[in-house]
Amino acid sequence: MQDNGGIRRTWRQVLREAVLGARTDTKADGLANLVEPGREKAYEWFGNVHPRHQTQLQLLYGESQRAFESQTRQSMRVTIQCVLSNVLRDPRLMAEEPNRYLGEYLNKEISGLRARVDQDCALAVSRGINVGLTLGALISMVLLIMPLLAGGGGLLGLVGIEMGCTDRWSLMGAFVCGGVGAFGAVLSVLVRLRNTGGELSRRRTNGDRGTVAPGQMARAMRHEGVYRIFVGWILALAVYFLLSAGFIKLFDMPATTVEICAGNTAGAGTAFWGFWCGVGFLAGFNERWAFGLLDRSNRTERHAASSSQGSAAQASATESNST
Repeated sequence: MQDNGGIRRTWRQVLREAVLGARTDTKADGLANLVEPGREKAYEWFGNVHPRHQTQLQLLYGESQRAFESQTRQSMRVTIQCVLSNVLRDPRLMAEEPNRYLGEYLNKEISGLRARVDQDCALAVSRGINVGLTLGALISMVLLIMPLLAGGGGLLGLVGIEMGCTDRWSLMGAFVCGGVGAFGAVLSVLVRLRNTGGELSRRRTNGDRGTVAPGQMARAMRHEGVYRIFVGWILALAVYFLLSAGFIKLFDMPATTVEICAGNTAGAGTAFWGFWCGVGFLAGFNERWAFGLLDRSNRTERHAASSSQGSAAQASATESNST
């Protein structure tokens, strides 16, 4: 029994980390704590001769303690400890001038560590948006079941509302169009997520990698994934009501609810479902009409650039007037 309980706790921990990320380390740790006993003088000399590399290693070690996955934290700690040990044991470190080959070694190792941190951030963002889309899709499935509860013996019957044939078909059409629009929004986001994890993480941190922890980015993107599903629902329903009410007449509908209930047209039901499923998918796929998921950073950069240019122009005009 104890083993089964331990297994269940392990699976819960693995599932939690996969969705929410690793738990926050309560004990802070610094780069100096990785120095082997007896190498303290070498570490001080390393900070004097290679201050830039020491600072970069310290920053990377701090970011590794906020990594999304616990395995990433452990592997980066081992890597940084190995790099620091190799440098402190190297006799070329004690030279009066920084050794070029030792500097190249540090640059290569730091570049690799930076790539692993960026990959962890991209994983957190992708994991968050995928979990959000999955939750939104499950909610959509629940909403699609609601028309089955409507009707004479369903929820509407409890309040004394009776629905005719055309009303039931219209209600089903609205829910199906909105549901397919939600899945169109999912496909739209997934298509734009390809090779854009780094862009999303930069947008979430305003270009500064160390501003927001990957776990926090995953939570934010999870909320945005659910939000995108409802954007697809709303857009698809808006298009459905506009077209079905006749406010906008772009093309003739293949079948109406009146024709379906009258039974005058063969295959009217199939044409009805196919038409509104296609309309709902296209409307949901264009959820990017809402506040863009991937281009906010560009807008921010353009706004900042225009503001800086305006400030520079104003400063130059002021200077010319003063002269």
